[in-house]
Amino acid sequence: MLAGIELGGTKVLVLRARGGTIVDRETIATTTPRETLSSAVAVLKRWHAEAPIAAIGIGSFGPLRLDRRAPDFGVMLPTPKPGWAGADIFGTLTAPFDCPAMIDTDVNGAALAELRWGAGALGDAPSDSLCYITIGTGVGAGFAFNGRTVHGAMHPEIGHIRVPRAPGDGFAGHCPFHGDCIEGLVSGPALAHRFGMPGHEIDPADPRWDDVASDIAHLVSTILLGTAARQVLIGGGVGMGRTGLLAKVRRNVVVQLGGYLPHVDDSSIGRIVMTPLLGDQAGPLGAVALAMDALSAKGVS
Repeated sequence: MLAGIELGGTKVLVLRARGGTIVDRETIATTTPRETLSSAVAVLKRWHAEAPIAAIGIGSFGPLRLDRRAPDFGVMLPTPKPGWAGADIFGTLTAPFDCPAMIDTDVNGAALAELRWGAGALGDAPSDSLCYITIGTGVGAGFAFNGRTVHGAMHPEIGHIRVPRAPGDGFAGHCPFHGDCIEGLVSGPALAHRFGMPGHEIDPADPRWDDVASDIAHLVSTILLGTAARQVLIGGGVGMGRTGLLAKVRRNVVVQLGGYLPHVDDSSIGRIVMTPLLGDQAGPLGAVALAMDALSAKGVS
């Protein structure tokens, strides 16, 4: 039996799986670290008493310390989520269990799941490199290359890079750190600020969506050029919730790249820039994939 925890800003999914198949799940509200993590541990202890847990995978919102050499490995770094900065996510969730465990960001986990079981597994030649972008309350990105997630000093913080602005777009941006970084331009709160209304009320025919599509396309183009990822998936409430936005992004990517990448053109862009095939199951399955990797790292298959 494998255990997975997908720790989000509003809820936590605690999962039990056999291989890549989820057989049980429980949902916990994200409140304080002590209350939330204790509730998750209680579920794991109950399951462990029924059938021993062989490995634990944790996919969490961030930012996280993922350097295993660091004394604060697995700890939440400064975050806008009140009360969560400094919370020992990895230590609290794994200390009661004598089994291998792995922690990563939720978007890295989602990227790993999509690489193995989703968009990356399509066709006769499975992908070896994939980026998963989530556009919602914020903008985050996870990378899964050659079967493993990518991080170094930290995990990628793609949401806070700046992109070229569409001509005539005077929106100042909404990020408290950087103003018009990509998160400050296209996240849910940024769109509400840009359009002056909640996202679900924005007219899909509003011409300002062209500027949003240009911004997202510049992010995708930067990823394709900078990492050589074979696929870029666009998920999250904004990424998957706006009909017609993906088509605009694809057209912009082809134009912005200007033919420089020979494998990206009008005929191929639909296979390269996609929505997640696993939908809202990418995150939960990502936590399970991390548990599987933790088990494999201990020499058990």
